[in-house]
Amino acid sequence: MDWQLSIENVAGIRSGEATLEPGVNAVRASNWQGKSSFLASIETVFGTATPLTEGQDTGRVRLETADATYTVELERTDGTVSRSGTPYLTTEYDRARAAQFAFLGEDNGVRRAVRNGDDLEAVLTRPLDFENIDERIAELRAEREQIERELERATEAADRLPQLQQRVTDLEAELDALREERAELETEAADTDARQELSELRAKRDREDDRIERLETTAERIRETLAEKRSELDALTVPSDTDVESELEAVHDDLRDIERDLELLRAVYEANKRVLDEGRVELLTDVSHEMLTDSVDCWLCGETTTRNDIEAQLAAIDQRITDLRDRAAARRERVSELEAKRDEIRTARRRESDLTDRIADLESRLAETEESLDAARETRADLASRIDDLAADVGTAQDRRTDLESEIKYLEAELSDARDELETAERRADKRSTLDDEYDAVSEEITDLRNRKDDVKRQVRESFSAALEDLLDRFDTGFETARLTSTFDLVVARGGREAQLDALSEGERELLGIVAALAGHEAFDVSERVPVLLLDGLGGLASDNLRVLVEYLRDRAPYLVLTAYPEHDWFDGHELSPADWDVVSHGADTGAAP
Repeated sequence: MDWQLSIENVAGIRSGEATLEPGVNAVRASNWQGKSSFLASIETVFGTATPLTEGQDTGRVRLETADATYTVELERTDGTVSRSGTPYLTTEYDRARAAQFAFLGEDNGVRRAVRNGDDLEAVLTRPLDFENIDERIAELRAEREQIERELERATEAADRLPQLQQRVTDLEAELDALREERAELETEAADTDARQELSELRAKRDREDDRIERLETTAERIRETLAEKRSELDALTVPSDTDVESELEAVHDDLRDIERDLELLRAVYEANKRVLDEGRVELLTDVSHEMLTDSVDCWLCGETTTRNDIEAQLAAIDQRITDLRDRAAARRERVSELEAKRDEIRTARRRESDLTDRIADLESRLAETEESLDAARETRADLASRIDDLAADVGTAQDRRTDLESEIKYLEAELSDARDELETAERRADKRSTLDDEYDAVSEEITDLRNRKDDVKRQVRESFSAALEDLLDRFDTGFETARLTSTFDLVVARGGREAQLDALSEGERELLGIVAALAGHEAFDVSERVPVLLLDGLGGLASDNLRVLVEYLRDRAPYLVLTAYPEHDWFDGHELSPADWDVVSHGADTGAAP
């Protein structure tokens, strides 16, 4: 479906409207007609830029799609431009992915890093800063602990299944035997009131006997458990973590200082070492070639020295780098030790709290159980006295029949309870497999998050190699291949040997910058959220090469938007003309490039 754009006071466009069609869209015009400003308007409504026209206090971009309408308002207050409204991208993570890997203008961070020879790892992994990996790992750990507790209960239920099944079997056999015995007894006349009362009293007595037995068993089990928990609490030692936290913070600070010094020394060493290794000292200072050695004026202090002295100083710096690297490794090892000790203390504290709560609960349950036991014994004694008084008046046969009825009723109720308990245990035990799968899934997700950065780096390098190989088959470049190293150094091969980036043409460097951005586009799945690719500032590419690049990118996104000059007559796609736009005059256009 077509997209409708309405623009007011954005970059070099005072007002304008345009339609984007699926596929390739080109803004064709000569210089200073609003081409780049149009792409800046798309970035604005997506939420990644705020290029308010110079001299204007407010601006606006409105995007209408088949599914929704998005509007972004710009306002200048005290020299600062703020954004409001409903941009297409609502999260910082999506905006970071789009800015780095979908909006490939001349100022794109990845293209600029390749063009200037800057650090590529920082720009190619920047969206990871918005993924909140540590917070997500903490949430998943809490979820895994809950699964562990449920799994422990399910395992306990599974362990009890044989005992519960045997109890149901025994009760069923006992009940069958009692029913057979009752069937054998002769039917007697209607029971007297005394016999009926005696039967009821005996049934109550039997229930009280069973209740007393259960309460005694429960009380004893609670006492044993309470003793175990008290012993465990007495044996538990919870050290203070104040010193650990203080030392950990200090070691972290020291490590950061060391790593900063290490990075600085490396930069100094590598720059000066490269000047010497490539024999380019003349670029920095005067060289006097003498018989035994070369004399040079130090390019830092101006004093006369020799190449050997400079190399000796570099060797000393290299040794200092090695010493700092060793110190950093030692600090990292100490950090790991302190974090492990801190986690051990936290675990002990949690265990102490759990034991204290558990002991309080057990003490309360024991008091309640003992109180119930005393009451049951008193009731049982009263029933026994009343049964003795009535027993002489009831015949032996009828007594037995009455007892059987009472026992059968009691066993039927006990069997029903046992079956319910067995069914509950079976349901809980059946959840073990599901809980195991959930535990494994959560653990795997935690592992994936821990490895997320390394995986993304690997995917970026692999995507870079794949995209470059595909493009090299289409372009006639002056280099054979290029690759990203494990440290994200861009290595280019020409004539079978490594070549410097500044030895490549402008077009070749721009092509490598776009390939690197496309690698991030693939590794971070940008196309799932950002349906558009923007291309601008490709003056370094010849017309034929630009045509090849556009054809290669055509299927990378539903909408491909680029800038083109009138002489690019090869264009195949939807053409946008800024003729009807009101653009800032050449002298007043100090906003984004038009």
